[in-house]
Amino acid sequence: MQRILISLGGLAATGLIGWFGAAAIGREVWQAAWVVPLAIGLHAVQLLLSASAWRGIAGGGPGLLAWWRIRWVREAVNSLLPVAQLGGNVVAIRLLARDGVTVAQGSAATTLDIAVEAVSQAAFTLAGIGVLAAVSPDRHWLPWFAGGAVALLAGVAGLVVALRAGLLRLVERIPGLSRLLRGMDAELRRLAARRAALLRGGSLHLLAWLLGTGETWLALAAMGLPPSLPAAFVIESLAMAARSAAFAVPGALGVQEAGFILVAGLFGIPPESAVALSMVKRARELLVGIGGLLAWNRHELADQHDRRRPGATAG
Repeated sequence: MQRILISLGGLAATGLIGWFGAAAIGREVWQAAWVVPLAIGLHAVQLLLSASAWRGIAGGGPGLLAWWRIRWVREAVNSLLPVAQLGGNVVAIRLLARDGVTVAQGSAATTLDIAVEAVSQAAFTLAGIGVLAAVSPDRHWLPWFAGGAVALLAGVAGLVVALRAGLLRLVERIPGLSRLLRGMDAELRRLAARRAALLRGGSLHLLAWLLGTGETWLALAAMGLPPSLPAAFVIESLAMAARSAAFAVPGALGVQEAGFILVAGLFGIPPESAVALSMVKRARELLVGIGGLLAWNRHELADQHDRRRPGATAG
C-alpha cells in the first residue's frame, strides 16, 4: 500500500510541476535557495521546542539534548521513510529505552506527546482560519475550510477519547507485546494527570508551529513575493494542516503542493510560486531528514559496538 501511495503522490507532485511549468518553478526555487540554511536553523529551534515539550510530558529522563536528537530521528524516519508516520515513533521509543527510559514510559509519553501536538496543531489551524476570515473580503472558501476544521477537530477528539477510554490497554493485550508493554496504559494515565506539564507541552508545540510562519515568509520574500505576516501565517497553518491530514501518504507527496496552491491562491500568489514554496520546504525537509537518518545510523552502530564489547550482556 505504501508503495502505491508513494507512486500516486509522486505522480501528483510531478504532474503539478509539469502543469505549472518546471522551468518557472525551478527558477523560483533557485532564487530562494539561500533561505534553506536559515530554514534549517529555524527548524532546529522548532525541534528543540518539540523535544522540550516531549520531555516535559514524560516527566524527565535523559537531558534535553538527547530528547532533541531522538526527536530529530523520529521526524526524519516519519518524513522520509514509507512508515505512515508510525515508524519514527517506534524508533524513538527504542532509542529512549537505550537512554534509560522504560518501554512503558517511552510509549506512553510518545503517545501522549502525539495527542498534545495534534491538539496544538488544531489550535494553530483554527487560528489560521480566523486570521483568514479577518483579512479576506471573499467568503467563498468558508464552507470548505469550516468543513475541514470540523473534520480535524473530530479526529483530534477521537484520538483523545480513545486514549481516555483505554486504547493502550488493548494494545497491551496484543500477543507478543503484552510483556514488553505491560503498564503502558497505567503510565499514560499517570502522565496525563500532570495537567501543568500537558499545558506547557501544548504551549511549546504551538510555539513550534508558529515559528514555521517565519520559514514561509522568508521563502516567499526570497522569491520576490514579500507577503504580509498574516498571509504567511494563514498559508503555513492551513497548508500544514493539509499535509498532516495526508499522514498515510509518505511525505504528503502531491498533497502538500496542492495545499500550498489552494491556500496561497487566496492571497493572489500564482500556482507556480506556491509549488516553488513547497519545494523550498522539501529541500529543508530532505536535508534535515538525511541528517536525522545518519544520526539514527550512528545510534545503531553505537548500540552494536556496545553489545560486542567483552562482558556486555544481551538484551
